[in-house]
Amino acid sequence: MSKKSQTSSTSLAPTIDAIPSDSISNNDLPSVGSIESITEHGRIAVVEGSGVELSGETSALLRSRLRAVSLLQFLAFSFFMIGHVVSFKYQTDSPLFLLVFHGVVIAIMGAMSVMMCHRCAIPMHLLRLAELVIFVTPVIFFLAIEYVRCERSCREGYFIFESGRWLVLMFTYAIFIPNTWKRAAVVTGIIAVAPLLFLFMFYLFRPEIADLISVFECSRIPLIMLVSAAASTFGVYTINTLRREVFEAKKLGQYRLRYLIGAGGMGEVYLAEHEMMKRPCVIKLIRADKAGDPKTLARFQREVRATAKLSHWNSIEIFDFGHTEDGTFYYVMEYLPGMSLAEMVNDYGPLSPGRVIFLLRQVCDALVEAHSLGLIHRDIKPGNIFVAKRGGIYDVAKLLDFGLVADSYSANDQSVRITVEGTITGSPLFMSPEQGLGDSEPDARSDIYSLGAVAYFLLSGRPPFEDSKPLKVIVAHVNDKVAPLSSLGVEVPSDLENVVMRCLAKGKEDRFQNAADLRDAFDGCTSAGDWGRREASQWWSVSVTDKPNDDKA
Repeated sequence: MSKKSQTSSTSLAPTIDAIPSDSISNNDLPSVGSIESITEHGRIAVVEGSGVELSGETSALLRSRLRAVSLLQFLAFSFFMIGHVVSFKYQTDSPLFLLVFHGVVIAIMGAMSVMMCHRCAIPMHLLRLAELVIFVTPVIFFLAIEYVRCERSCREGYFIFESGRWLVLMFTYAIFIPNTWKRAAVVTGIIAVAPLLFLFMFYLFRPEIADLISVFECSRIPLIMLVSAAASTFGVYTINTLRREVFEAKKLGQYRLRYLIGAGGMGEVYLAEHEMMKRPCVIKLIRADKAGDPKTLARFQREVRATAKLSHWNSIEIFDFGHTEDGTFYYVMEYLPGMSLAEMVNDYGPLSPGRVIFLLRQVCDALVEAHSLGLIHRDIKPGNIFVAKRGGIYDVAKLLDFGLVADSYSANDQSVRITVEGTITGSPLFMSPEQGLGDSEPDARSDIYSLGAVAYFLLSGRPPFEDSKPLKVIVAHVNDKVAPLSSLGVEVPSDLENVVMRCLAKGKEDRFQNAADLRDAFDGCTSAGDWGRREASQWWSVSVTDKPNDDKA
């Protein structure tokens, strides 16, 4: 059955309107807590964690900044190496050890830039060690230069102290390295004090240099170095404050946004975490530029109200709903490890009849509750049915995305009529004929048709009708007869085929009249007992290398 021997099964269930559910690739998403993997794959790292140093964000940012600094210093030291070689060639007193040391510095910076470019994860303590190497190495090299200059001053009778290189190093650290102001004060203080301490030590061992340093120089050098260190520390404090303001701005109530995982015409979806419980969840919100659109707000709130009414195990669970001071609306959903049926078929091929029955009868259970509350989904498709692991059980089907839901008990509700009148709603590949005709009052039997189209897809690997033009697909659903599965060469029991074909009847009266009847029909098929929890657990353990993990769910 498996077409793909290895995949990551940690995915994020909820989707956004105008984004196909399977457009958020399961293989590209990181496990909870992994910020490095998402930044390396080009996704957006928003904020992460609640530690003192914004630990997750800082780790990713520190790595990218160290890469930039090491590469910058590699290029700078390489450029100045040219002048050093020329100086060594024409000045007999230019020491060889300094030229060799210069080459060593270039090699170290090159090695650091290569290490920071490597795609493997680097722990925070190793990043801080790399930071130490990248900045301490130039300090030692600059002290060697000062030693050579002081020796030359003693021989030639003049003294010149060039502070430029030290100031550049301090400001480079302040600008590039994410840090607390206290830690930055220690590092920049060390850089500032190092040449002063060196001059004092040189004075103790070579008193003659005191005659070469004027009183003005004795006051000017410490002042320049210490003021520069203070300015660098203040710069770090200012930058860190701005980072924290951005970090706090990405907080919705008790929820901390971690990663942007999708965006569409209606809003955005984030992986988030409850601050107190440290529980991963998914937040859907309206983008700021859409907040003023009353139709969008009405549709968003309708989706929340509809989904919040549902309590069945096989329906996506809504935890919370609210809005921020700036008017951003959001709601919080459960986080699901697993994959959608669209991903499962695309990655592993058609499913066995027993597994199709096992999964779709769970969807029927969810629809029984939804329909009893007067909620018609109207967008049932493989991408909106998620296969997850919940409570230690594999192959738990979850019905998602009630964004197109219609409330049959509230036909006069203006918020419900917004997306109904004059529009065709749903996904063309799995749309019922009455939806294709623009029927403003679809009922439970429309969802039955769509679920039959999903079953057809799961068993054959293709939808009932296919065409590059959506309108032709819609017309086919309205007028054309669906080819029996057996005519496609699909090995499927005749009783299950009859159930699927009855769901796909053109007339609503010819289909199963409710989800409970369809569930009972599935239970009556000969393959109904061929798949269960044991088979599901074995499949996930064998076919999917990175199985859903309770620690991540």
